[in-house]
Amino acid sequence: MKSKAALDCLNALAQEHRLTLFRLLVQAGEEGMAVGELAAVTGLAGATLTNHLHILRRAGMVIDERRGRVIQCRANYEQMNGLLGFLTENCCAGSDSATACEPSACKPAGKSK
Repeated sequence: MKSKAALDCLNALAQEHRLTLFRLLVQAGEEGMAVGELAAVTGLAGATLTNHLHILRRAGMVIDERRGRVIQCRANYEQMNGLLGFLTENCCAGSDSATACEPSACKPAGKSK
């Protein structure tokens, strides 16, 4: 990930409601959540929620898909892991134990049946 993309991601997440939305989507796993569900959980007004989701989409942190009349949103784990990698790529530079701080890639949780 390049510095500009990392800054876009960090800027998108540097707001309380957007960070909450992104964390909810990460917790929801690969299925994600419908926009209506996000509105119900967060209590955000429709226009406000839409604006926050657009900012997260532009940064590549959220992906959405229309399913009939429902817009289903989910976290972009590839982008999230790219950001984590960018932030930690030099974390143990010069250390004998470079693997001690190696981040593990996040994979979406599957829904238990």
